[in-house]
Amino acid sequence: MSPQDLPPEIPSTSAPVFGHPSVAPVGHVRHQARRLYWQGYTVAEICRELQVPEGTAYSWKSRERWDECPVSQRINEALDARLVQLLAKDNKSNADYKEIDQLMRQVERLAKIERYGVSGKPSHLNERQAGNHVDKRATPNAVHDEQIDAMVAAFLEEQYGYQNGWYAERHQRIRDILKSRQIGATYYFAHEAFIDALLTGDNQIFLSASRAQAEVFRGYIVDFARRFGVDLKGNPIVLANSKGGGPGATLYFLSTSARTAQSYHGHLYFDEIFWVQKFKELNKVASGMSMHKKWRKTYFSTPSSKKHEAYAFWSGAGRTPEIDVSHAALHKGVLCSDGQWRQIITVMDAMASGCDLFDIDQLRLEYTPEDFAQLLMCEFMDDEMSVFGFEELLACGVDSLVAWRDFNRTMPRPLGAKRVLVGYDPSRTRDNAAVVVIAVPEAKGAPYRLLEKHEWSGMDFVSQAAAIKRITERYNVVFMGIDTTGVGIGVYDIVRTFYPAARRINYNPETKARLVIRAKELVRSRRLLWDAGWNDVMRAFLSIRRVQTASGNAITFEADRSETTGHADLAWAVMHALDNQPLRQIDPNGGQGAAVMQFSD
Repeated sequence: MSPQDLPPEIPSTSAPVFGHPSVAPVGHVRHQARRLYWQGYTVAEICRELQVPEGTAYSWKSRERWDECPVSQRINEALDARLVQLLAKDNKSNADYKEIDQLMRQVERLAKIERYGVSGKPSHLNERQAGNHVDKRATPNAVHDEQIDAMVAAFLEEQYGYQNGWYAERHQRIRDILKSRQIGATYYFAHEAFIDALLTGDNQIFLSASRAQAEVFRGYIVDFARRFGVDLKGNPIVLANSKGGGPGATLYFLSTSARTAQSYHGHLYFDEIFWVQKFKELNKVASGMSMHKKWRKTYFSTPSSKKHEAYAFWSGAGRTPEIDVSHAALHKGVLCSDGQWRQIITVMDAMASGCDLFDIDQLRLEYTPEDFAQLLMCEFMDDEMSVFGFEELLACGVDSLVAWRDFNRTMPRPLGAKRVLVGYDPSRTRDNAAVVVIAVPEAKGAPYRLLEKHEWSGMDFVSQAAAIKRITERYNVVFMGIDTTGVGIGVYDIVRTFYPAARRINYNPETKARLVIRAKELVRSRRLLWDAGWNDVMRAFLSIRRVQTASGNAITFEADRSETTGHADLAWAVMHALDNQPLRQIDPNGGQGAAVMQFSD
């Protein structure tokens, strides 16, 4: 058994299905480790999955006395995790409602047992005794002042220096933050908004590229509240009260498909603005939700391309005097002439401010200079040479939880008996292995849908093959493409024992051209779709460029790949899966024009 056997939960990271969560402060990782331990995984397995040192995990286990926690606490956390999954689903089935009812009964039963353990009164185990009712059910989403005080203290104590800086500027009408990946921004702002809701009763609005990404905010808030004995339910979350018994706030978790959300009002948190479609249109909606002077707006994102509509908003294009948006001007945070408080915080800034989550030397080995600059140093990418157009890739993002009603990643068979393709790209010395699952179009001209993506670091061939086998058990796999040019041959040999039809893909200029041309046409025609929150898929495709072969006699496609340096792994894995049908050449002008590479479905 390994952590990959776990069913996917409501996302708490940017990769909503199986990938590692976005890096959050250590407390969040610790809670994940504890839950895995209670589910029967060894400390070694947990450390491999969460990428934490064994010494750290053993220290948590000892300090928090994981082995001594009561069974009721362990069961309560498992029940709550499943309830969160079910309550977040749209169009619930009768079976879903039945399971929710059964789980709620178990929650109530555990609550009675806990009350009995404290009081010793038999009446706390029975609904009626001597004609008297038991205690009335607690008000949903109620928070006592003592719990609020404890939450505020913990929130303020757990922040890094730069997060304390964000908190100090929370009064600004507009905060606009350009940030490094995985410095805990989503984690922090979820908590900041929740604390503000508890203290003031003000509504909070979270706007993300997709429902799955918006659920990241909700997951962080629910997990944080649970640490203090508060089980938050519902979506939106309607708090029963605020500090001192005041009216409760409503926490809305919206995707950018919610273009009619002007009726909501509250403080706005808009994440990854450089990766959403039609930012200008969406920002009008967002501004409408926070138009009154009491409401604040916070925008934060990693950079993408200067071609993106959000760049003009960030840079203050057309303003006089011109706004200096260089790192030197903004790294400490500045209130600019247009009323926006701007900040650029790189991974180096975060580390200098106390963040201890990164090994910078290792990261420089794992990423190319271009990726390091864009992902971690807040530099906008140079996509002029990319084979895939930025706007075309951006248009391939959809709100998958809303659009794909036939797909439920929480089920044993997420797509039922419908056909899927699987693609595998092996790891080199420094990069990750990648595997994707793509739904086959059900009708001619319909789009391919990227359902799952996995990236594995440090896993041996046997473990990777075992994870691929679990995919074949959950899906009706009709094609599997595996790059066997180098180290991928090891995984291929094992996969063949349970999926003999797996196809070997050996790289050469012709093979690369075939893969890229097919994917390029699908992207151009918006016939390849993925969740709008999966920015890493876009980045992978953007890094693929045209280059000359070593002889200089031909053009091929590269992404800084070699035996020791892998790159664009997710993009290549997608293209391996899409290699299920051969390209064919046609002449659209009846022999008068240049041949065009196309494919048939």
